[in-house]
Amino acid sequence: MGHEEIDQKAPSTAKPRSPRSSEVATRPEDQAVAKANEAIAIRPKRGKLTLLSRRIYNVFLYHAQQQGVEKPRYSILLSELIDDARFTSNNTELLKSHIRDMQATTIEWHTSGGQARQWTSTQLLGPVVIDEPGRGQACTITWTYPEPIRDRLVKPAQYTRVLLEISSQMRSYAASVLYELGARYLTSPGRLTMREDVIWWASVLTGRSDITSVDYRILHRDTIKKALAELDTLCDDFRLEVVEHKRGRKVEELQFRVLPKPQVSLAGLRDSAKNVFDLELVERVITLGFKRTDAQDLYATTDEGVLRAAVEHVEQRMKNTTLPPLNSPAAYLRDALKKQYAGEGEGGKPPPDVALPRPSTEERLQRLREEWQHFKSAEAKSLFEEMPDAERAGHIARFEEERVGDLASPIAKAWRRDGVKSRIAASSFYRWLASTMWPGEVTDKQLLEFAMNREP
Repeated sequence: MGHEEIDQKAPSTAKPRSPRSSEVATRPEDQAVAKANEAIAIRPKRGKLTLLSRRIYNVFLYHAQQQGVEKPRYSILLSELIDDARFTSNNTELLKSHIRDMQATTIEWHTSGGQARQWTSTQLLGPVVIDEPGRGQACTITWTYPEPIRDRLVKPAQYTRVLLEISSQMRSYAASVLYELGARYLTSPGRLTMREDVIWWASVLTGRSDITSVDYRILHRDTIKKALAELDTLCDDFRLEVVEHKRGRKVEELQFRVLPKPQVSLAGLRDSAKNVFDLELVERVITLGFKRTDAQDLYATTDEGVLRAAVEHVEQRMKNTTLPPLNSPAAYLRDALKKQYAGEGEGGKPPPDVALPRPSTEERLQRLREEWQHFKSAEAKSLFEEMPDAERAGHIARFEEERVGDLASPIAKAWRRDGVKSRIAASSFYRWLASTMWPGEVTDKQLLEFAMNREP
């Protein structure tokens, strides 16, 4: 990659040990990985990367840095990896498939110093061992890095500090990449990322190595626009905007500009309408036939007032018995948003879309588990809002005692400042509340019933 980099002091490797694992450092308040700048915008040359594999890789890096560059291999409890990566499943076969993806992914690493340049082609991850000693005994996972880049990954000279708690809340691979890029270039003088061609960016933002041609309109609509909206929703420090470089009318190269967010006034911070993701409106969109991820994308990329008016229009249209029933309320809503009409036009046919590559079975299963977690978090939120004040206060006190100390410091500060009105901290609270109301891992039967009920 070899672009502009930020010099920071490399992290110390001398850390206290954790009672959970003799190999793992005590988790600090702001659990963060010092991620080498070259490892942020990874363009795979072979294989593919997913959102979950990126999370796993960041967790591996975090624990490796706590254990020290002098170690030839690193090890933690498997439960620790699952918890830190927000894996939402104890299915080791699914975990193994993402590890195989990383091992099969080939990357190129460019470094330079003065007039010297070096190019390295290597795997993303070396050998990995999962040790399952037997019933009732803790499982461990051990991993290594390819020797040519191990030192650069574990003790990087130039790196960006990435908070795992915030990174883990990103719901798409592209948003996760853009969050790390934004954190890297936030303090650079020009606040502009590297300038690369559209195919390079398509590969970096999707984690795919098989992209040879790109329709920029589709890339912008289906990947960039959604990721920018997601980042804007979840990140309080900055947002990004795309900078297009054209030859004639054709967009050939892209950059992203990092725009720091101004500090919000105290009154604004307490304005729940500005600080809370409107889950009720998202649920109304789902009721019209959208899957949860599609409904959240629509919410994130549409003006909230326009979307609410369109939803109300469709709901009124569905209640009108003097007109034929709608064949597809979801398509009707898309048509209403596209044409911005308020009359009784029928619509019903979605605009022609170019199909995106179909995700693998493992990716769909993980996505379903995450949708289940979102669903239970929303259910916990509804129940919480109906509780008496004393019961609500009890849950808040327990959350502050059990969980707040483990949150990243920006999220913990947001919670102490705004409580359940904080957009980013509230998601951690309702996820925790759901885990206390419905403890244990979701069963295959529950997932199957959930999937069938969510289908339009």
